[in-house]
Amino acid sequence: MTPPVLSLTDVSLTLDGNAGRVNILDGITLSVGAGETVGLVGPSGSGKSSLLMLLGGLERATGGRVEAMGQDLTPMTEDQLARFRRDNMGVVFQSFHLIPTMTALENVATPLELAGRPDAFDRAEEELAAMGLADRMRHYPGQLSGGEQQRVALARAAAPRPRILLADEPTGNLDETNGRAIMDLLFDLRDRHGATLIMVTHAPELAARCDRVIGLRDGRLDTARRDAAE
Repeated sequence: MTPPVLSLTDVSLTLDGNAGRVNILDGITLSVGAGETVGLVGPSGSGKSSLLMLLGGLERATGGRVEAMGQDLTPMTEDQLARFRRDNMGVVFQSFHLIPTMTALENVATPLELAGRPDAFDRAEEELAAMGLADRMRHYPGQLSGGEQQRVALARAAAPRPRILLADEPTGNLDETNGRAIMDLLFDLRDRHGATLIMVTHAPELAARCDRVIGLRDGRLDTARRDAAE
C-alpha cells in the first residue's frame, strides 16, 4: 500500500484568545493519498483554514502528529519548515499576497530564484502563459484585475512543480466568472503536475469536483461526513 502524502494523527490546536484558551481543532485523524483532490468544507469557524495551515506547516499543532511525504513536521524549526514548503508545497490564499512593487513575472520568478533555480524566469514565463497571462507578465499587481492576480498567485504556487498544492478559499474574492476560471485552472494544475490538491472552499460546485470531501464542525471531523474522511 502506498504511504499517504499527508497524514494527521489525533491532532489538536489550542490558541490563546482574549477570553482564554480556545480549542480550534480537536482529535483530527486523516490521511491523503498521492494525487488525490480533497475539499475541506464546513461552516465559518469550524477549523478548515486552521487545518490547512497545519498541513502546510504554517501553524503548529499543540497535540498529535502531522506528517508530510513521510516526514514529521512537528519537531521542525521555522527554517526547516520554510525549506520543506519551498521544495514540496505550493500555497494559494484567498488574498493574493503578491508583492506590489514587482511585475507578475518577477512575483512568480522570485521564489524560484531564492531556491537557486537557474531557469527561474523561463519557468515563470511558462507558468504564466499556461494561466493565460502571456500578455500581462510585465504588469504590476495594481494593474491587474482580481482574477488576473489570483492567476499570478496560482502560477507562483505551481512554478516549482510542488508535490502538494494547498488552497484556502481560492475563489472567495472573485466573481462567478473568474471563480469558475480559477476552478478550472486548479484542476488543470493537478492534471499537469500530478500534485495532491487540498482546498478549503464554501463553493459547492468546487467541492463537488474533488475526489473526496471532508467536513468539519466545531473543530472536529463532521460525523455526518465521517465516511468521506476515512
